[in-house]
Amino acid sequence: MHTNVSRWMGQLGLWAVGIAVLPAQPVGLPELAVYAPRVALEEPVGVVTMPISALRYEPLVDVQARNLAEGQADVSIRGGLFEQTGFRIGALSLFDPQTGHYFAEIPIAPAFLEGPRVLTGYANAAQSWNAGAGSVAYRWRPVKTGGAMSVSAGQHRSSRAEWYQGYRDKQERWGGTLGADVAYAFSESDGTIAGGDHAFRRINVRTQWLGKTGQTDVFAGYQSKMFGWPNLYTPFNSFESENLQTVLVSVHHRETWDQGDYLDIGGYYRRNKDDYAFNRFAPLGPIHPFQHTSWVYAAGVDARRTVGGVIWMGQAVAVADELESTSLTAGRFRDRSYVKLGFGPERTWRLTAGRTLTARAGLSLDDSNRDGSAVSPRGELVLDQVEPGLGLHRLHVSYAKATQTATYTALNSAAGAGLFRGNPNLGRQVAHTMELGAAGTWGGWTTTAAVFFRQDDRLVDWTYRTGVTARTANPVDLGTTGFECVARRSTERMDWVVGYTAFSKDADYGTSLVDASFYALNYPRHRLTLAATVRLGAGWELRWDNEVRLQAENALRRSSDDAWLSAIGVYYAPRAWRGVKVSLQVDNLWDDRFEEVPAVPAGRRQGSVGLSYAY
Repeated sequence: MHTNVSRWMGQLGLWAVGIAVLPAQPVGLPELAVYAPRVALEEPVGVVTMPISALRYEPLVDVQARNLAEGQADVSIRGGLFEQTGFRIGALSLFDPQTGHYFAEIPIAPAFLEGPRVLTGYANAAQSWNAGAGSVAYRWRPVKTGGAMSVSAGQHRSSRAEWYQGYRDKQERWGGTLGADVAYAFSESDGTIAGGDHAFRRINVRTQWLGKTGQTDVFAGYQSKMFGWPNLYTPFNSFESENLQTVLVSVHHRETWDQGDYLDIGGYYRRNKDDYAFNRFAPLGPIHPFQHTSWVYAAGVDARRTVGGVIWMGQAVAVADELESTSLTAGRFRDRSYVKLGFGPERTWRLTAGRTLTARAGLSLDDSNRDGSAVSPRGELVLDQVEPGLGLHRLHVSYAKATQTATYTALNSAAGAGLFRGNPNLGRQVAHTMELGAAGTWGGWTTTAAVFFRQDDRLVDWTYRTGVTARTANPVDLGTTGFECVARRSTERMDWVVGYTAFSKDADYGTSLVDASFYALNYPRHRLTLAATVRLGAGWELRWDNEVRLQAENALRRSSDDAWLSAIGVYYAPRAWRGVKVSLQVDNLWDDRFEEVPAVPAGRRQGSVGLSYAY
């Protein structure tokens, strides 16, 4: 599959063996925040670390990058589209009304957040909003006194610097303690191919009150991203670029009680400015042809309360958005408001042999002033072993319905002209998901698995027709059958996480003429991930992420449909310098040319050396 794979693996094996013979001593790396427990490398090569960085090799998330995942990448769950994936922080569902390409534009340093949780099926329908396939959920991390700084430099004139500082007051005020943290990060590079340069900046500040049962976070963040890439969004061999500027201001409070009960409540303001150039080197007039600014105002509440033997779950979401654009002007509206209300009971019965049976159900109402409303039922049965040991300890079966609305790029692009052709009549999309899952422990491996079927009705896809120099927004009825499995094992010297997913799809575009699909039919038929962390001793550590995929055929893809993507890092923590870590990282280790998005060139192999200090 790769002409240089054997040679590289041989060299890597000799290198690893050579390091492994060092005497094992209890010298570990500095204790830094864990951003993602199921991947090995949590920092990218030569670019600012972002929440999406830890998702690239996540077993249950497929990140389809245009060069850098941190530049522009589509995040899909269970073979869904990028616009079917939601992002949550506490009770707040983050959103970009212009396009799902910017759902993951989250201007927050990962040090502010706990590790991501992937919500699918029943959990996604109950806790998320406007996400048909799944969601990535975060919570605010408690502030502690301490900090970290890191710098790196590498090939293609890449450089990166990040700094984080937190402080927690020891004196108690109003029943709790006050804390604050700040973060700054930047990175620059000429890119691994011509026209692939980038310049990123991010600044964050947060204040936090932390009590015995409550936590309040007030956050403000700004992020600017300029990046270029050939064929960034179109297959016409043009040097394209984007300039994004994102502002996020949020207030969030979480209160926890006995029996796992809680209340999450908050709101946010988000502004995203986008200046896209189809040909970045063409002379531009005073008004660029593709400039967009979107605003979102949102509030959310999640609650769980136990009354007697019944647990009640409730959710309320209110969102309002607005768009200004030089090109998205052909639709019927450029502002919209949304409401979601949901509730559901849950009850558990004790059975014989230490087992319990839990039944939960619920209803959600989604409404908008521009689209029709929808009522979505859901239900789940879970059989648990109270004291799980070796073997099977959980079974579940569930059904969930979720709905969402189309974004403005699909609704307001002109239907008969231009590079992107929309449809103002696209309606509410509906996803029905049925699944059967299990979890257990065998031979030291903790394993979860599920088989599912999702039926998407009127799903908005972007399609290609031979001879038409544009992509077109078309609705598709799509059936996706899938299997997913994640297994993890940890020992004193090694951590392993193995993931496998398999998907098949049946698409019906109705009367639309489609020769290729950029998104709905761009999926891995088989995807295998392997994350390995090896503690070699004497302060040395090896981290290795891998993804092997057999992609569905696509007429737009110019590369092979098979890929082995890999990133590796070697780290050393000197005994004499506590908190210091030296790193050598390589991304795209095998220099694979696989086009993750059809017709978009792959980023090339890139290495960097880094130095970090945690205190």
